Amino acid sequence: MLYHLFQYLDRSYDLPGAGMFQYISFRSALAVILALLITITFGQGIIRFMQRRQIGEEIRNLGLEGQLQKRGTPTMGGVMILLAVLVPVLLFGRLDNIYIQLMIVSTVWLGLLGFLDDYIKVFRHNKEGLKGRFKIVGQVGLGIIVGTTMCLSQEIVVRDKVVQPVQTVYMNEDGSVLETVHRNVVISSESLKTTQTTIPFIKNNEFDYGWLTGGNTTMTWLLYVLVAIFVVTAVSNGANLTDGLDGLATGVSVPIVAVLGVLAYLSGHIVYADYLNIMYIPDSGELVVFAAALVGALVGFLWYNSFPAQIFMGDTGSLSIGGIIAVFALCIRKELLLPILCGVFFVESLSVMMQVSYFKYTKRRYGEGRRIFLMSPIHHHYQKKGIFETKIVIRFWIVSMLLSLAALVASISVTYCIAEETINLVFFGVALYALLSGLILIVVRTRIFSHMVGFLVIENGVFLFSMAVGVEMPSMIEIAIMLDILISILMLGLFLTKIGARFRIGDPDLLTNVKD
Repeated sequence: MLYHLFQYLDRSYDLPGAGMFQYISFRSALAVILALLITITFGQGIIRFMQRRQIGEEIRNLGLEGQLQKRGTPTMGGVMILLAVLVPVLLFGRLDNIYIQLMIVSTVWLGLLGFLDDYIKVFRHNKEGLKGRFKIVGQVGLGIIVGTTMCLSQEIVVRDKVVQPVQTVYMNEDGSVLETVHRNVVISSESLKTTQTTIPFIKNNEFDYGWLTGGNTTMTWLLYVLVAIFVVTAVSNGANLTDGLDGLATGVSVPIVAVLGVLAYLSGHIVYADYLNIMYIPDSGELVVFAAALVGALVGFLWYNSFPAQIFMGDTGSLSIGGIIAVFALCIRKELLLPILCGVFFVESLSVMMQVSYFKYTKRRYGEGRRIFLMSPIHHHYQKKGIFETKIVIRFWIVSMLLSLAALVASISVTYCIAEETINLVFFGVALYALLSGLILIVVRTRIFSHMVGFLVIENGVFLFSMAVGVEMPSMIEIAIMLDILISILMLGLFLTKIGARFRIGDPDLLTNVKD
């Protein structure tokens, strides 16, 4: 609203400062500040209102430490998040932008779906909430809307480069050929209505779903709608499963949304998109305003949602956040990046599927169900192992930040640096395996020695990765050297700690007596 108002004032009356509203960065800064102010300023009042109305969480006794103490904590805090997102977007966003319209519809749609689920739990005292099949129907409906809009709207296009091969011949004075260089020169660009998406780690990494259907328009639309349904459903439910500890889903989502905002800005900026050789999507830069508002809302909500939580987001928040992330990724053609970017959501969902499937299989085969984890989702498994709640949450935040950074590198830096003809598939596969194995060791194991081994494995994976995807990648080598330094510090600290615990000597000078 304010964007259009100040545009009018700038054109009609040349109002000083009104032209600032044409800059996405300025409006994004206003959006994140306003979202923070809304959540932090009105959060305490909303919590007191919910306490008076006895809008509290019904806690099932699962035998987890500190679980029953959370009974009665106000829930449906997702309403606060959604309001803190929608108000700045409506004020500072371009409401005539198709991507903003799509994000607003998605936010309201999933917000209502989650609100209905929380309403049944709280006011109808039904702990199961909305039946699973009705949730799926709502998510499928949004997937159809998003997929159809992305395929059929004439405002959603990708700017494709038109290149022409050019041969340059360098010759000696005697007329002999010194060198022949072949390169592609960009001669123009054109807007294409396409279902292209981005494949991580691959240069010239656009993949068109139409290739799978032989170019058939109807079949391509059906395929893309199915992909949109799967992405929305998977990420939305993954975020819902992650919302099980104080501040977990909120803190995990912040770096994910921030990275998506950066990618939206780069994809919507013709200069940066051309320089980084990534897909240019006209008008997608406006999504940065939405991402900024969501980051501000999540950080502000975390003020009250961190341990011990004063309010829970409920399904109103978790279903909406997951769905927003999914739709945002579809808008900027980065849905294939989500398994890396939303790795925590993926692992949480995978742990539930593995647990349920294995339990049913063993019950059918052996007569009694057996479990892979002590409890699923996997954050409850760590609780059962005796790890304190805040430590689990902070470790998951760290993993989410690392995965978000990896997704950003995969989408920009590595794609820009890779020389396609020099990719070594053996090194590439081993490097990915090493990186994931090291990360799993750090996350799953609790001993410091296991963490050191994990860092060593990641460090070797980084070296192999630099060998696999490019000839010259000094930044990757620097990262590996930093990991070496970190491991050295960890080893020194470990040895000093073990020596102190073994001899229990406060004065290091007394260690000289050990040799006598």
